[in-house]
Amino acid sequence: MSDYLVKSLAFDGQIRAYAVDATETVSTAQKLHDTWSAASAALGRSLVGTLLLASASLQGDETMTVKINGNGPVGGIVVDGNANGTVKGYVQNPHVHLPLNDKHKIDVKGAVGTEGFLAVTKDLGLKEPFTGQVPLVSGELGEDFTYYLAKSEQIPSSVGLSVFVNNDNSIETAGGFMIQVMPGAKEETISKIEKRLAEIPMVSEMMRNGKKPEDILNEILGTENVKILDKMPVNYHCDCSRERFLGVLTSLPTDQLQEMADEDHGAEAVCHFCGKKYQFTEDELRKIIKVKKENGKKED
Repeated sequence: MSDYLVKSLAFDGQIRAYAVDATETVSTAQKLHDTWSAASAALGRSLVGTLLLASASLQGDETMTVKINGNGPVGGIVVDGNANGTVKGYVQNPHVHLPLNDKHKIDVKGAVGTEGFLAVTKDLGLKEPFTGQVPLVSGELGEDFTYYLAKSEQIPSSVGLSVFVNNDNSIETAGGFMIQVMPGAKEETISKIEKRLAEIPMVSEMMRNGKKPEDILNEILGTENVKILDKMPVNYHCDCSRERFLGVLTSLPTDQLQEMADEDHGAEAVCHFCGKKYQFTEDELRKIIKVKKENGKKED
């Protein structure tokens, strides 16, 4: 498998840990949306964070949407993820390139902004979806996902997200990790991990040196402490369809559809996640209007 995510337990179940190589996933997003360096890093980290969060908290057909809205130039970021390792996302302003920060890295904080929120909506198959929202604390996104887990889900965690963008805007590496402290974990275990987290290089740096997701977990937690539970492929996939957009059109007010038919003689729908375009003719719009009017009379 090219991109994949590793699930593990460490220190005899005291720690739950995940790591992912999402290079191809983020590269697909970069090509679809033609993102420039700062936007690529922001969207890429959001995709990686969603993959990690979804793998830890979803199962079966459950889905989640992560929305990041900061006051930086990239604007809003939206990512959908599920329990099967599939994500799709977009950024409001893809053409953002900024000078490097004081650490000579891409200025993700400058791109995202430090004022705003991170919201996670989970569709768990219940009547109402669950939404948790926290203010942005960093804009670097790893710290923001960490803060969300601590405040909204009450799980002490550490999230590391990293994307290395080449000079031509292509993606060289993208990946991340999520370490979660389980109830009853010993203080000495937590201290050992905190010390190690302060010492390790960025995930993208480790990946550029050939480290795989398993190696990253071993670097943080120690090979002797890690028990790999599962490996799953991850990828970027958009499940948009003509039928889905037809449903969206049907939900619009009749007068809006009438205006499209009379003035535009048709409609074009563009998917935010993949850029695919769907055309609807004037005749199709008029058929929708006719059905809506007939249904309205029945309801009367």
